[in-house]
Amino acid sequence: MTEFTPLSAVAGGLLIGLAATALLLFNGRIAGISGLFHGLLHRDRQPWQILFLAGLVVGAGSFHHLFGSDIPQRADFPLVALLGAGFLVGLGTRLGSGCTSGHGVCGIGRRSARSVVATAIFMVTAVLATAVSRHWLGLY
Repeated sequence: MTEFTPLSAVAGGLLIGLAATALLLFNGRIAGISGLFHGLLHRDRQPWQILFLAGLVVGAGSFHHLFGSDIPQRADFPLVALLGAGFLVGLGTRLGSGCTSGHGVCGIGRRSARSVVATAIFMVTAVLATAVSRHWLGLY
């Protein structure tokens, strides 16, 4: 069971919004993480891509170090389900031309109808996947 922490959720949301806005204002780029990561692996690497993605890792590590948040580990989750989920997420980001950060955070903020539809599909799919994996397959 997890506890709802509204202050850290609001602070995190504000920081994500600030980072996405700064990237759009200063670089003219959307902060879609799957697109940034894909570009890092398949195109000419730009220093800002490396710094932005490194900032995600450093920021999460810093929060954990400063506030001692306990992130629960899942050692008993079936490997085949984990690999299948990762594959489906990657496939979904390619089919949807972006991920939740690109569409949900940046696209909706830019009033993109395509992003509103994509985010609605992401959310419905997440609810269905959770229902199936938890209640029908018994994976907790």
